[in-house]
Amino acid sequence: MKLLNSREMREIDYQAINDYGIPGIVLMENAGIRTVEVVEDLLESRRGKNVIVLVGKGNNGGDGLVIARHLLNSGVNVETFLLAFPDEMTADSYTNYKVLSKLNSNIYQLSGQDDLDKLMLALISGDLVVDAIYGNGFKGCLSEFEARIAKMVNWSNLPVVAVDVPSGVEADTGKVYGEAIKATHTVTFALPKLGLIFEPGREYTGTLSVADISIPRILLEDKKLKKNLINEDIIRPLIKPRPAESHKGSYGHVLVIGGAPGLTGAVIMSAYAALKTGAGLVTAAVPESLLPIVESHLMEVMTAPLVENTQGYISLEALPAIENLLGTASVCVIGPGMSGYPEGNAVLRFVLERSGIPLVIDADGLNALQHDTGVLKGRQVPVVLTPHPGEMARLTGKSIEEIQLNRLDIATHYAQEWGVTLVLKGNKTVIADPSGNIYINITGNPGMATAGSGDVLCGMITGLIAQGLKPQDAAVAGVYFHGLAGDLSKENKGERGIVAGDIIDAIADTISRFE
Repeated sequence: MKLLNSREMREIDYQAINDYGIPGIVLMENAGIRTVEVVEDLLESRRGKNVIVLVGKGNNGGDGLVIARHLLNSGVNVETFLLAFPDEMTADSYTNYKVLSKLNSNIYQLSGQDDLDKLMLALISGDLVVDAIYGNGFKGCLSEFEARIAKMVNWSNLPVVAVDVPSGVEADTGKVYGEAIKATHTVTFALPKLGLIFEPGREYTGTLSVADISIPRILLEDKKLKKNLINEDIIRPLIKPRPAESHKGSYGHVLVIGGAPGLTGAVIMSAYAALKTGAGLVTAAVPESLLPIVESHLMEVMTAPLVENTQGYISLEALPAIENLLGTASVCVIGPGMSGYPEGNAVLRFVLERSGIPLVIDADGLNALQHDTGVLKGRQVPVVLTPHPGEMARLTGKSIEEIQLNRLDIATHYAQEWGVTLVLKGNKTVIADPSGNIYINITGNPGMATAGSGDVLCGMITGLIAQGLKPQDAAVAGVYFHGLAGDLSKENKGERGIVAGDIIDAIADTISRFE
């Protein structure tokens, strides 16, 4: 499903009205009707119910006036509170105001303390609030007066249905500066807006419904729209049935390069996650002294000893063996548990230069890259990077705060600059590819913030590439399945009790739902 920012939504509205001849007031009517359907479901019975509709001066307020009219006609007691004078409204909103006012609806102007007292009385006896103050175009913060209204609505503890975007939430970012109305349900139109997905906007959105208001589908599927919300519609086509006559070689051979004293678990988890995701064969290549540890934990994974230096890290003398292993594999992940050491930079560069297969670079492989990201450019094989915000900060020279404030823009920029598929991990993991496409994931939970979770993810992505998925598709599916496996683990263990091994144990059940 596509995701929109406010500019893109305005352009789509403009095209629907001007290029396809759909009057704006028709879109407004449709938006109001779709929202009324949600309101009526929440009210269950209509007669005797009291609904408060808060109306702003823009087209969002016009939607609210349509909602008030239809609810009134269905037998609901409606009190409409205007936060703007009628002569301040848009033309379509004013038309709907005139219609509503002729129905003898209870319409009140909110402009002073006496009006707020009237609103408070309505909230005390009310059953539901419709928030149609601000919508897609809101930026900044509510005025002091509007903030008082938001506080009153939130204090009332009534169900709140927000129209398009909760008032006080920025549609582009999800940021809230000061007060905002906390909705229990939000009905957004055509496609979801970014601010409804990212925190803290997500917390103010409640249950999200996406309503069709008759905008032509060709506009909503435009290839110029690069942002996507990962959902089943994207994932399901990627998981193909397995032919009856297939064999282990049909599902690829994963090579995991990594490991160092004290960090062997990272390789073990990456390798096992690749296997559980469906890879046909997996080889773990580790410093030779670690081989007994790996073999004692992984019965189904092949192992390859690598020459190590005096500290127990992969030595440059292991490079010929690594080159041979690359020649037998179909995809390689490098970095899990490899540790940061000077020779590690040379090992990574060697793999980048000699590999003829897709590469996934994680953990200490990413740390080795920070000294020269230029080696990524012009690669002939696909590369997937899986940094968390700290690793991304080291790769780019930016602060973690800057990374977190601009996740979409930064992921998009560097995916294109480096020519890689970039998986910027975190709450709402972002996947960006070299073509400018962006995918945002909403599966997963805070319990997954645990040691080894990232190792599991890179193993899952690698396992999907081994089975024939394009690296960018594997990254999207891997992140989605990883989050779902974490959610399944949460159901069984609770958030605080999740460890990386629980996520691995849930992989098979998670993917089987899509087979």
